[in-house]
Amino acid sequence: MLYVSVVITCYNRERFISRAIRSAVSQRFPRQDYEIIVVDDGSTDNSPRIIRDYGDDVIPIFFRRNRGLPAARNMGIRKARGRFVVHLDSDDYIDDELLHVEYLHLAMNPDWGAVACDYFEVDTTEAHIQRHDARKDPIACGIMFRKENLIEIGLYDERMRICEDEELRRRYEERFTIGYVHLPLYRYTKHDGNMTNDAAAVNEYRKKLQAVSAPPAVPVRRKRKP
Repeated sequence: MLYVSVVITCYNRERFISRAIRSAVSQRFPRQDYEIIVVDDGSTDNSPRIIRDYGDDVIPIFFRRNRGLPAARNMGIRKARGRFVVHLDSDDYIDDELLHVEYLHLAMNPDWGAVACDYFEVDTTEAHIQRHDARKDPIACGIMFRKENLIEIGLYDERMRICEDEELRRRYEERFTIGYVHLPLYRYTKHDGNMTNDAAAVNEYRKKLQAVSAPPAVPVRRKRKP
């Protein structure tokens, strides 16, 4: 049985996808104990070719058309054979100790439904811009979830093309505890495509999120994934 599945979702990220995959392949966690699933969400650039170049190091899934980030993540979760699931954005990368550290914390804390870590915001040259506390400024990725819990809450809402992470986190935290590791093990890349410029769309989906009868969620930092 595999312990961890790393799910990388990609849409037109030929500039960054190789780095994301390399960071997952280079973990100090035993390679036979985890898998790397890369879901390409209908990319029209060279991303599919780059993903194929990694051969048996990854399990590739290719959508013929763009279906949106929630659908891509859900596919990765369903195909995952690991007990735990970690999401990695295709333009980000992870420290080589992330899987080892988060696995130990989640395995040793059976009352935790997931574990998140702090992260560095970096620029395109990988220079550190700022360290962030994941409890105060959460992001969608770098969190290790128990797969059965994600299945139990119904995975991502595929209608939420924006704010999908906040919507899932709200439902998740209603039933499960997310623990924290105060080590900066995730690298969140800041670049021109990070934040959506479609303010109207963001507001539309945020209204849908706020309409749910639950306590307000802490806004999750995210990048636009069409």
